[in-house]
Amino acid sequence: MAFLTNSDEDIREMLSEIGVGNFNDLISNIPEDLRFKGKLDIPEAISEAEVNGLIESLAAKNELGISFMGGGAYDHYVPAIVGSLISRSEFYTAYTPYQPEVSQGTLQSIYEFQSMVCELTRMDVTNASMYEGGSALAEAILLAYAHTGKNKVLVAGTLNRRYREVLDSYVSHNDIEITEIPVSGYTLDLDSFEDMLNDEFAAVIIQHSNFFGYLEEMQTVGTLLRDKNTLFIAFYDPISLGLLSPPGQYGADIAVAEGQVLGNHQNYGGPFIGLFSTTQKLVRKIPGRIAGLTQDIDGKPGYVLTLQTREQHIRREKATSNICTNSGLLALAATIYLAALGKYGIREVANLCLQKSHYMAEELRKINGVEVISDKPFFKEFLVKLPKDTGKVLKELKKQGILGGIDLKKWGMEGHLLVTVTEKRTKDEIDMYVSALKKILTN
Repeated sequence: MAFLTNSDEDIREMLSEIGVGNFNDLISNIPEDLRFKGKLDIPEAISEAEVNGLIESLAAKNELGISFMGGGAYDHYVPAIVGSLISRSEFYTAYTPYQPEVSQGTLQSIYEFQSMVCELTRMDVTNASMYEGGSALAEAILLAYAHTGKNKVLVAGTLNRRYREVLDSYVSHNDIEITEIPVSGYTLDLDSFEDMLNDEFAAVIIQHSNFFGYLEEMQTVGTLLRDKNTLFIAFYDPISLGLLSPPGQYGADIAVAEGQVLGNHQNYGGPFIGLFSTTQKLVRKIPGRIAGLTQDIDGKPGYVLTLQTREQHIRREKATSNICTNSGLLALAATIYLAALGKYGIREVANLCLQKSHYMAEELRKINGVEVISDKPFFKEFLVKLPKDTGKVLKELKKQGILGGIDLKKWGMEGHLLVTVTEKRTKDEIDMYVSALKKILTN
């Protein structure tokens, strides 16, 4: 795409067309103290070799470490085949497939992605992906609101705090009221939930495993909602479905997730990929786009975008979302990852996460003063309470090359760490963490 500068005559014509004499008149409503009046400190141009050297020097400042952090972004292993295939030019430079006849490869990869996520979740329909998990969850609320006509939503108090902040932002200009379900022992208080449940709610949102790492009673929730006119929205960990029951088996109407764990690196917090699946009855309300398989006039298979419920394709008043595209390259990475691992591979990854995290929890319990919170089942994350200031402990661990977990102080949980163990962590790394923590706490 060419970059064309504007000549002085072009600028005069544009300003004249909108009825202002000069650029300052155009920005007259911006206060003087907010206007930039200096000169941009742009350095002189440098050569390609010098640019490479500069980038390498900046990259060297990144502080790497053995990661025991999670909370929504996870350090899982990404097989080499993923990077090798997604870096091919036909994938890496592909644009949003508006013209199906010339986008068959991209559309097929989306179709395969949708099919694999449906198989993983046991849901009927999956879209071509969302931007990330948080906005996918917010879109699920908007779908429930539009489908049921009800403006109240129940949200578990064990939902990831950052996802809750996204929800609050999304509904701030909508007539949607969020009510939080109380927590008991770091999981959903089922008795309170049952008492609160009535026909006024459009949806119920439960995260499994939850923000604290513990497993919720999803089958019980599904049973309680079975005869209610309330949608069940489940937020799941895709890797956990190698071992845990999928959303489709416990009655979820909408299943959403953060798909970063499927063959995508953490990317310093993004880009990520949101997974969004529903039952068949909601297929015409699903946000974003869906790739479908059809036949051409000669009977050959062809891929198309179908059931697009956004403003660009249908009347605005009928649109269910204004999401413009999908995280295509990351969805492709997830597809390659799932294809490479297969159902036995993802089960093995999930089992390694389970076994290693429980090994670490048991080793931490042996340290005097350290409390592994709750005996409830967990998948790969769990809570630890320390006898010393968590911020100082994390700084000491970082000096030894260990990213020790997430300090929950900012959410009012003084002394608590959220610790994550993925399949990448070795026994030696876990033992190193335990040994380092023991020394820090005894000094």
